[in-house]
Amino acid sequence: MEDYLQLFVDETSFYNRIVLGTFLPESVWGPLPHFFRGWLRNYIGGTLLYFVSGFLWCFYIYYLKRNVYLSKDTVPSTKAMLLQIYVAMKAMPWYSALPTLSEYMVENGWTRCISRINDVGWLAYITNFIVYLGIVEFGIYWMHRELHDIKPLYKYLHATHHIYNKQNTLSPFAGLAFHPLDGILQAVPHVIALFLVPMHFTSHVACLFMEAIWTANIHDCIHGKLWPVMGAGYHTIHHTTYRHNYGHYTIWMDWMFGTLRDPMEDEPKEK
Repeated sequence: MEDYLQLFVDETSFYNRIVLGTFLPESVWGPLPHFFRGWLRNYIGGTLLYFVSGFLWCFYIYYLKRNVYLSKDTVPSTKAMLLQIYVAMKAMPWYSALPTLSEYMVENGWTRCISRINDVGWLAYITNFIVYLGIVEFGIYWMHRELHDIKPLYKYLHATHHIYNKQNTLSPFAGLAFHPLDGILQAVPHVIALFLVPMHFTSHVACLFMEAIWTANIHDCIHGKLWPVMGAGYHTIHHTTYRHNYGHYTIWMDWMFGTLRDPMEDEPKEK
């Protein structure tokens, strides 16, 4: 068992060497305990992913494709985007604690994580991955919905994110602009699923960090019209009505629980 758990430690140590070894001298991160190396790596990696994905996506939709996807009056101001970056950066050290904690639990054998796909085979891996995503989708839906329905949670946590309630205040940088505890609570289903499903550890780490890209995408106000994906068209409605489209990746949870609102129904009808 200890030999198997060492595989997880070796993997996170490999990630540490790649990220920390690239951006910091070893004299800075080498003396740190393994847990804090992981936190520092997650902080640097998360920050880089947030800025790179946000800047590239904003450059593409607001400059290269200006007036193609969005009209001029729906493009957020630089001031609005800087505020979103400020809120996200205040929260990033706390966000980084969740993947660090999940790695700690995996490395200590508290979860059902597997290190290698061939430990279970490709069929079981794909099945487990689908179940994992289903648990995450269900968990995020209800966590998000309760952050609206339980008034103190909305007032003291989620309202920080919902000051962006019009198209010209939403941008890819709003994707991580949450109260730290709010952002962590909405990501917790990723960790809970590790106790329920034999999830591949590398795939779990990838899913957590892909959240930065996904949340940037669903805050750009561009309706991709890719059924059944819960894209930006649906999520923009959530930011303007507050009572619809709580789902994360797909529309299924909102459809099942009666909170779905289709952006196509909100478009002006041609006469």
